[in-house]
Amino acid sequence: MSKIPLIGTGLNGLVGSKFVTDFSNRYDFDNLDLRNSIRPIDITDEKQVLAVLSRSKAKFVVHMAAFTDVTAAWKQTNDQNGLCYLVNVRGTQNLVKACDKTGKHLIHLSTAYVFDGLKKEMYLETDPTNPIEWYGKTKALAEEIIISSNINWTILRIDQPFRNDPFPKIDTLHRIIEGISSGQLYPQFSDHFFGPTYINDLAKIIDLIIRQKITGLYHATSGESWSDFTFAQLINEHFGFNFDLKEGSLAKYLATNNRPYQKNTALNTDQIKKHLDFKLKTVKQAIAETII
Repeated sequence: MSKIPLIGTGLNGLVGSKFVTDFSNRYDFDNLDLRNSIRPIDITDEKQVLAVLSRSKAKFVVHMAAFTDVTAAWKQTNDQNGLCYLVNVRGTQNLVKACDKTGKHLIHLSTAYVFDGLKKEMYLETDPTNPIEWYGKTKALAEEIIISSNINWTILRIDQPFRNDPFPKIDTLHRIIEGISSGQLYPQFSDHFFGPTYINDLAKIIDLIIRQKITGLYHATSGESWSDFTFAQLINEHFGFNFDLKEGSLAKYLATNNRPYQKNTALNTDQIKKHLDFKLKTVKQAIAETII
């Protein structure tokens, strides 16, 4: 069977490369990447993006490229000429315009950082966005551009992604493993909660969206809520590190730091589960598959 043509951004990244590896037999990937020596494409250049999409037979565009360094983004706050805004907002806007002109379906990866983190329960898709820092603001603006467009679109929100194998850009799981292995893991917050996203399952969800032509806004994490401390505890116990793990406090950290920090970014995944034709791995199951 011939492969399905698929345009993507960020296909060399932490999430994108796993999607490419796991589904190389199904899709013929065309990555829009400025670092491509043969055909560099800058997604902040509207004409370049439109030219590529116009020539492609692909019906879907999977947009995973993003400026994700939250601390660096905070230093660019309100700077619309900064790289964070240009990539996350302008780049998305250019893709939306090109999809509109070429009739393509846009699948966009967003983030739990569009929320303010004040909710005690897991966030629903219907909860209002209210980002408290620049990275989350740019991702919320990107969502608004997509939702207000006339194209077919799917938005998948994720949080703290990790995969089962090591990658040059260290993820939230391997960062803890590295810290424990070096004996330098700092105290982990017990009053901060997040929803780990298992990238291996996320890749399956993206494939599902394409296969079933699903549209709309969905949360695509594990659907679980963990504190930094309990997550690190699980890793410590599973791999038998016997590391002397210390509890930290987000509240105390915020009292001495000006940078905003959400207290809770865990996402409810009931809506995406209604569409799944496979079962999501639990966080414990995902860690059990991890290679170190």
